Amino acid sequence: MDLLVKINEWLWNPLIVLSLGLGLFLTIRTRVLQVRRLPDMLRQLRGGSSSAEGITSFQALALTLSSRIGVGNIAGVATAIYAGGPGALFWMGVMAFLGGATAFVESTLAQIYKERVGGQFRGGIPYYLEKGLGLRWLGVVAAVTAVSLYAVLAPGIQSNNIAASFEGAFGVPTWITGLVIVAALGFIVLGERKRIVGFADKVVPFMAAAYIVAAVVVLAVNITELPEAVTLVVSSALGLDSVFGGMVGAAIAWGVRRAMFSNVAGVGEGTYGSAAAEVSHPAKQGLVQCFSIYVDTLMVCMATGFMIIVTGSYNVATAGGEMVVNHLDGVEAGPAYTQTALDTVGAGAGGPVVAIALALFAFTTLVAFYYICDTSLTYLLRGTNRAASMVLKLVLLGMTFFGAVQAADLIWAIGDVGYASLAWVNLVCLLFLLKPALAALRDYDEQRRAGVDPTFDPVRLGIPHADYWVARQAEAAETDAAGGVRRH
Repeated sequence: MDLLVKINEWLWNPLIVLSLGLGLFLTIRTRVLQVRRLPDMLRQLRGGSSSAEGITSFQALALTLSSRIGVGNIAGVATAIYAGGPGALFWMGVMAFLGGATAFVESTLAQIYKERVGGQFRGGIPYYLEKGLGLRWLGVVAAVTAVSLYAVLAPGIQSNNIAASFEGAFGVPTWITGLVIVAALGFIVLGERKRIVGFADKVVPFMAAAYIVAAVVVLAVNITELPEAVTLVVSSALGLDSVFGGMVGAAIAWGVRRAMFSNVAGVGEGTYGSAAAEVSHPAKQGLVQCFSIYVDTLMVCMATGFMIIVTGSYNVATAGGEMVVNHLDGVEAGPAYTQTALDTVGAGAGGPVVAIALALFAFTTLVAFYYICDTSLTYLLRGTNRAASMVLKLVLLGMTFFGAVQAADLIWAIGDVGYASLAWVNLVCLLFLLKPALAALRDYDEQRRAGVDPTFDPVRLGIPHADYWVARQAEAAETDAAGGVRRH
């Protein structure tokens, strides 16, 4: 365990600087698209079309949100506050804003370099590393890292938190919850992509909205405490609070770390679902995925964080274990903080509400994990293979059960190593792939200023290896020549 902690420190400490710096750089290079293109983000949620090959922009948003919104939005926020103080919440927000630009770039790249494989759109980190950089071996490294993370290292975080919350709320043994999770997950993933997309499309909007409503109720009841809570968060983040002033470094580190774990901007998790969308221009899906960061962190995570802070339902400790604040004596950082906050409004309601919310959040994340693994495996094999796909499913299901019955600190440490590893691969490579993403954004901006619905022509923009889009242009030309109607 000590070795895992050391490895995480080696990986995460410089990664925090890289992710913040790159997010700021991309925000400048995209001319703060997080703000100036916000109306377009909302407009694009209604755009795109669904077919046998692709899914709508909203379905792609739901699919990626199903991976983004997970235990990080409840347990992750609580651990950030515990280790970094209330100021960690401020830095989570900063990382979400800057990460919006990162999410735009990586998701736009996923669209530019997507492929038709087996009658479906496939894309993501491995695809744009191979096509954009011309390095197949690097794409293989990314794909192997992604499969290792999402099939082996990360599923346990989700199942562990579901099992722990149900044991605490209802007294259900963790092994029973683990078996139920595996059975339900098996039913979904054995149904292939359409069942996965259909599940995410229906469940994700409901679960996010219901959880935010519950948080708003708690905040409304404690409305008089909210201004003081906001002041505490900001002053702690900037080192101005008398209690938490010495924890600025920890606030930044844990705020950024848990924001990245939650919204995975820069890790590239959202690129796989982004590539599946059927849109007329890559930047459209980039904008949708930028908005998904807002939903995940600025809405759901902030709802959790302020609910915890306004009710005083948290502890804070230094890296050495010294208690700075001890409002909940003996309570472990995690879902229990949110449960206690909800209990202040409805006694005894916190446990069941959080357990159910966490189960939905984490389960939809597990469903999205399989889709990412399947896409990465398809890349590695240059196509689909039923035997390999079945092995992948069995490994994912096995690790899901394993995580449900293991100690939480071990599972979190293992998962953090995996997320940091994939983030390093993706973030460094994004620096060398900015040109096509920024060219797509300029092209989108120009067409919007001209008052037309943007369409993408990679040849005109000088972007090579965008094979799907070149083929699309050829098909459209043939349709026009035959007197047909071109559709987007």
